Amino acid sequence: MAKTLFEKVWDAHTVRTLPNGQTQLFIGTHLIHEVTSPQAFGMLRDLGLKVKRPDRTFATVDHIVPTLSQVEPFADDMAQAMISELRRNCKDAGIKFFDLPTGAQGIVHMVGPEQGITQPGSTIACGDSHTATHGAFGAIAFGIGTSQVRDVLATQTLSMSKLKVRRINVDGRLAPGVYSKDVVLHIIRVLGVNGGLGYAYEFGGSVFDNFTCEERMTVCNMAIEGGARCGYVNPDQTTFDYLKGRPFSPKGAEWDAAVARWKATASDPGCKYDDVVNIKAEDIRPTVTWGITPGQAVFIDENLPKLAELPEHDRGTAAEAYKYMKLTEGAPVKGVKVDVAFLGSCTNGRYSDLVEAAKYLKGRKVAPGVKALVVPGSQAVARQCEAEGLDKVFKDAGFEWRGAGCSMCLAMNPDRLQGDQLCASSSNRNFKGRQGSPTGRTILMSPVMVVAAAVTGTLADAREVFGIRA
Repeated sequence: MAKTLFEKVWDAHTVRTLPNGQTQLFIGTHLIHEVTSPQAFGMLRDLGLKVKRPDRTFATVDHIVPTLSQVEPFADDMAQAMISELRRNCKDAGIKFFDLPTGAQGIVHMVGPEQGITQPGSTIACGDSHTATHGAFGAIAFGIGTSQVRDVLATQTLSMSKLKVRRINVDGRLAPGVYSKDVVLHIIRVLGVNGGLGYAYEFGGSVFDNFTCEERMTVCNMAIEGGARCGYVNPDQTTFDYLKGRPFSPKGAEWDAAVARWKATASDPGCKYDDVVNIKAEDIRPTVTWGITPGQAVFIDENLPKLAELPEHDRGTAAEAYKYMKLTEGAPVKGVKVDVAFLGSCTNGRYSDLVEAAKYLKGRKVAPGVKALVVPGSQAVARQCEAEGLDKVFKDAGFEWRGAGCSMCLAMNPDRLQGDQLCASSSNRNFKGRQGSPTGRTILMSPVMVVAAAVTGTLADAREVFGIRA
C-alpha cells in the first residue's frame, strides 16, 4: 500500500498504541536549549530519573544570549544563570552541548542541519515551536512543551495523536524578487493561521523541487504559523548533497546505506492525502504582513483590506490589528515609515539569506533614523560571511553586525523594540509585543524586502528599489 512520508516515519517510530488511542512515539533526536530545559531537568531530579538517551540529545544556547557582546558574565544575571544551568545539566547527563566557546553555537534549528544531526526519516522534538524547520530534510519534527521535554529526556518517547496529511503543491516559476518567505506567507494567507490544525503539511511541486535546503527550511519553519503541527519536504538529491560530509552525517559505506534508506522514506507515488492544495507560483508577489498574525498579509503593491471586504469572522481581529499597528484600512501598505530593520532568526538568518541581502545592499546606505541590525543564525554562518567580507558590506551600509542568536525575533535578550517602533523583520511572528515592547509593531517579509525597507526608510517594493526584473 502506497504511503506518505509522514505515515512511514510515524509507523517506524511507533512503540505502541496507548489506551487513550494516542501513539507512544520514539523520538530519534531531541534538541534542547536554555529556555525550556531547566525545569525539565529539575523534574527529572525530583523523580530520581536520568536522561534515557543522552547520545540522542543535543544542546545549544540561543534565546537569551546577547548579540552585541557575548563576553561572560552577561550583563543580564538571568541570562547568565540560564546558560550556566544548561552547562551543568549537559555535563551531568553527558549531553553534547554546542556552547559559545565551541564555534558551533547558534539557533537550535540551524545547528541541527549544520552539524548533520537533522536527517531524513527521523522524528525530531525540541522545546521550541519552530522545530518544524527540520522537516525540510524529510524528518517529522515537532515543537513540544516543557513537560514533554521532561518526558523525552526520561523515556525518549512522546505521547501523541496521529495527524492528517495535507499536500501543498506550488508549481510554476517564481518571478524575480519573490522568495521562499513570500511563498510561505502566501500559503498562510490563503489557508489561514488555523488552517493546518490537526495536519502535517507536505510541501511539494516544482518550486520545492528547485528550492535549496535553506529555502525549504524557511517554509517548513513557518508551518506552525499556519496551524500545522509540522511541515516537511520529501528528501531528494538536494537533501543528500547538503548533508554529505557534515560532522554527524554517516561516513563511507554507512553513507551509501543511509541514502538508500532515506530515499525509501519519501512519499510513494499514488499515496493518499487527506487534502491537497494547489498554488500557482506565478500568483505570488513580494508579501508583507500588516497585522498581528502571520495570516494578515498582502502583496507589497496591494492596498490594505477594508474591514467590510473581509469575512465576518475575521473582522474583529482585523480591527484590533489596525488599531494596534496604527494602520488605516484600504490604504497602501507601501510607504509606511519603518523605524527598525532586522535581518536574522531561524527563518531567515542563514548564509544564503545574508548573501542575497548583501547583494542588493552593497553600495547603499541605511536611511537616516532607521536602526538596522543583522544577526547571523549561527557562529558557522557568521564565520562564512566574515570570510567573504559580507559583514563589511552590512557595516559599510550602516547595519550593526552582531553575534549569533535569536536576537530580536522574540527579544528574550537585550535586542528589543522601544515604544511603538515599527520593525521590518525577516523573522516568523508578528504577535503583539513579540519583539520586546508591549506596543512594538512587527512587519514580516523576506530578507531582500528588509534591505529595501532599511535603505528607503519605508515599506518598499524591492523590485522597484533595486531594479529586479525578469
